[in-house]
Amino acid sequence: MAVNKNLAENPYERLANAVILQAVTDYRVALKKIKTYPINKDARSEALSIERFFRSGWYSMLTSVDGEYMIRKLQGEITQSE
Repeated sequence: MAVNKNLAENPYERLANAVILQAVTDYRVALKKIKTYPINKDARSEALSIERFFRSGWYSMLTSVDGEYMIRKLQGEITQSE
């Protein structure tokens, strides 16, 4: 009997994906707050903290997606939204 080795079914892979998806969600929220209210210090602090995560060794252990690419992509998303 063959065992399905699908990475999406690996609990560690699911956890890594969940951590990254939460960071993406939190980053979008922070960027939207900054776009609406540019001097929001809490939102700026949150965004910078998440950017540090995207640039961290831990992030690169969780995924092969380049952290700088992720930051640019999400910033572009918010910039384009009206």
